Amino acid sequence: MTDLLDSFLQYLQFERAYSPLTISAYRHDLEVFSTFLEGRQLNVAHCKHTHITEHVGRLRRDGLSPRSVQRHLSSIRRFFHFLKSKGQVQDNPATVVSGPKKKNRLPSVLDPDQVQQLLSWSPETDLEKRDRAIIELLYGSGLRLAELVAARISDTDLPNGSITVLGKGQKTRQVPLGSHCISAIRVWLATRPSASRDAPLFTGRGESPISPRTVQRQLKLIASRQLQTDAPYPHMLRHSFASHILESSGDLRAVQELLGHANLSTTQVYTHLNFQHLADIYDRAHPRAHQSASDVAAKKE
Repeated sequence: MTDLLDSFLQYLQFERAYSPLTISAYRHDLEVFSTFLEGRQLNVAHCKHTHITEHVGRLRRDGLSPRSVQRHLSSIRRFFHFLKSKGQVQDNPATVVSGPKKKNRLPSVLDPDQVQQLLSWSPETDLEKRDRAIIELLYGSGLRLAELVAARISDTDLPNGSITVLGKGQKTRQVPLGSHCISAIRVWLATRPSASRDAPLFTGRGESPISPRTVQRQLKLIASRQLQTDAPYPHMLRHSFASHILESSGDLRAVQELLGHANLSTTQVYTHLNFQHLADIYDRAHPRAHQSASDVAAKKE
């Protein structure tokens, strides 16, 4: 199955232009599936839907969440669809397999006060100046982690307050930069006066691009210090950006454009998040939102 898997991953990379992180997820899921098939002494051509159902059940027993199991199943479906298109298998046995139902969880976000607290410090070292600019960009412009680590200095237009990013499906979009973000990037770039315009915007060691893991680690370290929790992660700042913009403007289409979502339905999750926020305010503030003890007792009678 190794050769077939390599062909599939190359297809995702070169023909579908998937990000390295997405390809890595597919590789992981399908290598787990390959190990399962080897344990059953099966190859993909003889795999039936009953085998995939057994694999899904094992993943659940191993403690994977419904969301993670659904991702594994989606990877297997996509893999068999590819194999069928290449004539390697006659049908896709994964299409008739249902995964566990997952709860529709709303994205986790920070509230504006938490964001303010997260950024209420002054960078002193070059490393701190870099990390400050990263957080300002993740929250201030709603970039994906992959977009941030791939950005180059030439992608920025600081005088006009924008950055051009390469998103999913190799689609570019121009995103505005706020004044705090522009200032933070200028401070960071001042530590690298000899860097060329083609150099990575954010670097790790030397002039090599910063890794996603480094961004995740540094954000957790700063959040632990500023918020006394290491729960925040890069995509949470993107969620917070979208939620706060939508809450203030109500313009769903604008948020879709800023986030680079291909479908409006992807952006609509933030309308539910926004409604939940409004409902929480209502419950706390409206005099008719709370039942008195006598009302509750009357209903029981």
